[in-house]
Amino acid sequence: SVGGCICSIMPTTAGCPSATMVRYGCPYQRGKLGGIRGRLPGMNSFLDRLFQVWTDSSRLDQLEDRLAAFYTDPVRVNGSDISLADLAARARGLHAAFSHLRSQVLQVVADTDAATVAVAFVMHGRHTGPYETPFGIIQPTGADVQIRTIDVLTLTDEKISAVWVNADDLGTLRQLGWRP
Repeated sequence: SVGGCICSIMPTTAGCPSATMVRYGCPYQRGKLGGIRGRLPGMNSFLDRLFQVWTDSSRLDQLEDRLAAFYTDPVRVNGSDISLADLAARARGLHAAFSHLRSQVLQVVADTDAATVAVAFVMHGRHTGPYETPFGIIQPTGADVQIRTIDVLTLTDEKISAVWVNADDLGTLRQLGWRP
């Protein structure tokens, strides 16, 4: 569910024509009546496809090519440039540790030209493989987990060129039984 309609906080040429929330925003933002400079309706589709790449375990051997449709190479993650090969390795590590991955977008906020987009989401999965953490490897617990994250994406030429990731790592560790 969405915390609120982004029309209420975004400068637009017209207000939201409906109080009904649909997925990440209102029908105005989803493209029914246009969008903020025409970009945000396409952003919702972009995010749907992006999360599909991160959660789909059927073609992990093609992951680098699939990520190339969404990210520049290299992409700046939390201030450091990483290659698509390294990004794909991170995604494979996520799949090695967690099965049945799915994402739930909670809220999307974009600047007026949609060059910067903040996405609050939860990644759901089951801990079925070793999970590498800064505190060591956590062996599979079988626990269902919810990885809460906010990503701030910078788009350049329709691709993600930078992302600031703010994940609730401590919350994830606690769900897996880790204690300090």
